[in-house]
Amino acid sequence: MGRAEERRARQRGGHRAAPKSRSRRAAGKNDGKSFIRRLFTWKKILGTFLGVCLLGIGGFIVLYLVVDVPDGNAAAQAAKLQSNVYKYSDGTVLARKGTVNREIVDLSRVDKDVRNTFVAAENKTFYKDAGIDLKGTARGVFNTLSGKGAQGGSTITQQYVKNYYLSQEQTVSRKLKEIVISLKVDRQTSKDDILAGYLNTSYFGRNAYGIQAAAQAYYRVDAEKLSVAQGAYLAALLQAPSSYDWAVASETGKKLVKARWNYVLDNMVEMGWLDSAERQTLKFPVPKEPKAAAGLGGQKGYLVALADTQLEDQLMEQKGLTRSEAEAQVVDQGWNITLNIDKKKQAQLEKAAKTQLTSKLDPEKRDVDADIQAGAVSVDPKTGKIVALYGGEDYFKHYRSNATRTDYQPASTFKPVILAAALEEKAKTQDGATIGARTVYDGTSKRQVVDNGKKVGFAPPNEDDVDYGDVSVQTAMNKSINSVFAQMGMDVGMDEVMKTAGRLGIDVEGEEAVAAQTLGTMGASPLEMAGVYATLDNHGKKVTPTLVASAEQNNQTIKMPDAIGEQVISPEAADTVTSVLTGVVDDGTARTSVRNNPARDGQEVAGKTGTSDFGRSAWFTGYTPDLVTSVGLFGEAAKASGKIREGDQVDMKGATGTLPGKGRVNGGGIPAQIWAAYMFGVTKTDAEFDLDTTQGAGVEPSWTPTVTEEPTTEEPTEEPTTEEPTSQAPTSQKPTETPSQTPTQTPTQTPSQNPTTSPPAEGTTPEDPFEPDLGQ
Repeated sequence: MGRAEERRARQRGGHRAAPKSRSRRAAGKNDGKSFIRRLFTWKKILGTFLGVCLLGIGGFIVLYLVVDVPDGNAAAQAAKLQSNVYKYSDGTVLARKGTVNREIVDLSRVDKDVRNTFVAAENKTFYKDAGIDLKGTARGVFNTLSGKGAQGGSTITQQYVKNYYLSQEQTVSRKLKEIVISLKVDRQTSKDDILAGYLNTSYFGRNAYGIQAAAQAYYRVDAEKLSVAQGAYLAALLQAPSSYDWAVASETGKKLVKARWNYVLDNMVEMGWLDSAERQTLKFPVPKEPKAAAGLGGQKGYLVALADTQLEDQLMEQKGLTRSEAEAQVVDQGWNITLNIDKKKQAQLEKAAKTQLTSKLDPEKRDVDADIQAGAVSVDPKTGKIVALYGGEDYFKHYRSNATRTDYQPASTFKPVILAAALEEKAKTQDGATIGARTVYDGTSKRQVVDNGKKVGFAPPNEDDVDYGDVSVQTAMNKSINSVFAQMGMDVGMDEVMKTAGRLGIDVEGEEAVAAQTLGTMGASPLEMAGVYATLDNHGKKVTPTLVASAEQNNQTIKMPDAIGEQVISPEAADTVTSVLTGVVDDGTARTSVRNNPARDGQEVAGKTGTSDFGRSAWFTGYTPDLVTSVGLFGEAAKASGKIREGDQVDMKGATGTLPGKGRVNGGGIPAQIWAAYMFGVTKTDAEFDLDTTQGAGVEPSWTPTVTEEPTTEEPTEEPTTEEPTSQAPTSQKPTETPSQTPTQTPTQTPSQNPTTSPPAEGTTPEDPFEPDLGQ
């Protein structure tokens, strides 16, 4: 259209028509919008939602009509239980476990207040609800569908139905059946009968099914004799029987079960079932020591208990079960479990413990001998397999496994972790020198730890208050000098030290990152320390010691995770620590029991001794290129005496009656002797450490006297001087020279006085009378 036509059109009041193509595009666009609006109207959305709800309700009604309450009785439940079979790595049978410990009791035999402890613990609305908790059940179904596993929320009726009629498997179909049957059971059965069934079918740990067996297992009384406080403990126990069993619980487990016990009693007060004044008078009822199951004497019980725990861990991880549910799926459920235990190595470890310790203990002559407990774990660093384990003299005599207990301090066996952290972080001293094996520190006893020139209020003594003056890190590790590693921890930063400890395998959750931790004051087990040192032996790749090789049940097989994990510290850092630890054996606190041991046949060895404050624990954790073993000795009071209660940690001084000097038990003594008697009989004599480092005793020439006699064990005639050195090198100074050759003659005389100058350079200390010390 031309301009003249446009003008005429305007004059007529007309409008120019839009191009047809544009009109079609616009129309199409509007049609699209209207289509979406037509598809997603609020009426349709609401209608769909209501339709889904009706479908769900309809489906549930059909399910309710179809699913009947199955037959179930105690005999039928017992018949479902089958023995678990545990085998050595070669396939030969180690143990069978599956005797059912259950006695059905009438509810009238259980005091009403004790019954109410269970209701208060698990389901306060039990007497009012219809058998299910809709909110908790919906959450459970959703978690099952999403793979998150069980999150609680079941009523007592639901738990009874699961225990008595169904299985512990976590599937939607099983959960839906549980809901339907629970509703029907609640309608058909009285609340008292449901509660009786629940109390008689629940698993309480210690192989005890039902409240009567639990009352006997934990308090040596019948169910009718249980007090409210004891009933509250058993009710609290159901949440995690093995973790909350006071006899084997960790410090965390004990805190949790006490909190749960208090929760139960507080709920009883809230519900009006317990007078608040009476509640205040109740004291936590510590259970009796458990009795071991038949057929599990010697080391068998310890091995079976750890195997069960590791299998439960995997069921929780892979199937999302709670600890209680996992235990119910493992105990007496017909599992065929093969362990990584090497029959020969296991026998050798048991023999070493007997010859070096238990055969020498005589409680009738020495009271302290009754207080001595030993534990050990041996791990292949290349595979993570636990090839041997010693939990105590006998599972019947000491139910708690000393191999896995975490209530004693690892003491100076923690010092390599501090060095590993320093090397990994490339930490520097207060003077700015990078920390390594040759770095010099002030080894003065009770030296104040400083941070940026400020004292931090921590000044640990060395053993016997010995002042070492300026020493290299290598010498400090050899002699286990507390003051050096306390300062090193501050130089690295205790946060980093604790993080490194966690990465290497020590459970540091809840532990404070304070300077005192440099002395190894947190709790740790031989199992944990074996894992830490195995990771060092494996060039910094994480090793998680694993006992279970395979676990099969009917048609299912539980895959165990790879025991070898990711690189948690660099190979160079790990190898440098290994190199330094060879000096502890050759020139340090382990030389008498390990270096000079006649059974040693050329094996390369790295390791560290440890002795805790007041001689309550003593350790030697060491390794060859092909095997790692941690041995711990623990003072545990066998009976109450004065202010000491049974089970308290006590000094082991004078044990066996054969200890030199002051009779103190130390890591370089009995633990190292057990270690050597075992290791030098099962390790390769030609294996060598393949170290990626230029530092430490393992790669540097060291001065080694050609000693032909054992060092004397007599006390020095004169106490070491505690005076400050007259001239002091800066903390970052490195030794100016390294010995160029090994002396060809043994020193003919021992100096009559202690030197007043700084000790000689690393590796050049003469053989002192062997008096291992606190923290070694």
